[in-house]
Amino acid sequence: KRRPRSASSCGSRAVAAMAPRGEAALLVLLLVLPPASAGLSGYFGTKSRYEEVNPHLVRDPLSLGPGAGRSPPASCAPLQLRAVLRHGTRYPTAGQVRRLGELHARLLRRSAGTAACPAAAALAAWPMWYEESLDGRLAPQGRRDMEQLARRMAARFPALFAARRRLALASSSKHRCLQSGAAFRRGLGPTLDFGGDEVEVEVNDSLMRFFDHCAKFVALVEENDAAMCQVNAFKEGPEMKKVLEKVAGALCLPVEELNADLVQVAFLTCSYELAIKNVTSPWCSLFSEEDAKVLEYLNDLKQYWKRGYGYDINSRSSCILFQDIFQHLDKAVEESKSSKPISSPLIVQVGHAETLQPLLALMGYFKDDEPLLANNYARHTQRKFRSGRIVPYAANLVFVLYHCDHVNASQEEYQVQLLLNEKLLSFHHSNETISTYADLKDYYKDILENCHFKEECELPKVNVTAVDEL
Repeated sequence: KRRPRSASSCGSRAVAAMAPRGEAALLVLLLVLPPASAGLSGYFGTKSRYEEVNPHLVRDPLSLGPGAGRSPPASCAPLQLRAVLRHGTRYPTAGQVRRLGELHARLLRRSAGTAACPAAAALAAWPMWYEESLDGRLAPQGRRDMEQLARRMAARFPALFAARRRLALASSSKHRCLQSGAAFRRGLGPTLDFGGDEVEVEVNDSLMRFFDHCAKFVALVEENDAAMCQVNAFKEGPEMKKVLEKVAGALCLPVEELNADLVQVAFLTCSYELAIKNVTSPWCSLFSEEDAKVLEYLNDLKQYWKRGYGYDINSRSSCILFQDIFQHLDKAVEESKSSKPISSPLIVQVGHAETLQPLLALMGYFKDDEPLLANNYARHTQRKFRSGRIVPYAANLVFVLYHCDHVNASQEEYQVQLLLNEKLLSFHHSNETISTYADLKDYYKDILENCHFKEECELPKVNVTAVDEL
């Protein structure tokens, strides 16, 4: 399918990002204002803590939450659980650490003789502890995220996580995902025997990093600057300009010396410090809640156009994973009908925000009536597409297949529930939180039968522009 040109066009050219002339400026900003991350923590997008979507976990990390009592009918027994997880809390990537280091070094140099600007002095005094060698690796908090998630999942579905049930663990090749898979297994404890003390984690990038293997996505979205024109336009728009002016004022700098990318570095440092160390960083003091909403929208714009509804290929590239999920569900149904033991009762796969977001878009979740654009921020204050609520650290999408006795019709014998971040999701076709498996397959029939990864991801043979093709 081709998206109409108007949906992705920002005009005759992609808006260029502002030149990083003011990296020195940003680093001046830190010390002046009192710490205040509490009002910001809900706006960190994909760098959000899992506790932002499940606040009850702050008090009790093993609580199943207020909806724990809701369950399928008593006559239904779970047959199979298929979970796609995002890795736990991670450190910044090497590139992010390098950019922050440059910013901090400039602040240090700039802070000399800035007694009249205490924010600059405060930020300069902040100890820069991140190292490039951390490079996106799983933080200790990320291991706890996964161990606790495993314990909650086992408590929610004890029959599936019983001893001697087979657990199939898969992961992307990224270190943080492999470590997350190992931490998930550890969280289940030594009492559960899954056919050996160590469950091997299978590396499966074709499913967990399908986007890397989709030539059309890589060429026309991932590596195409023009595809991000809405993001770049918002960086230069009135909302970001207001944030820049405020930050520049706090740093006693000309606004020309700052740009959106530098402000994002400071904002994300605030988010990392909270997620990794559970502290309010002095970087947070640069931003109000209103600033945070603007910066969240900037992040969501990127997610929308790169991983969400912005271009069809973003979600269509995930059909290989979607179909694999249903192939395993089909197999469990057939085994059940033949009175055979279920060969794969537990399938847990660890990937990325970039794994889950396209899959949820393919399924039609969190789609707003109006696309996210650079010029409609004010109309999207109540938007559904908020990446921090959808794919925070340790995000999880779980399909649970049930076999039900005492049903009125044979098609009601097999039913399904869907949970996102441990909360039941309503199905589009019924607005209910449980569906017959037959109805669910019928609703997604077109994707299951007509979305072919190879054909979807093939680069167009004809010479067309990226915008025309997308």
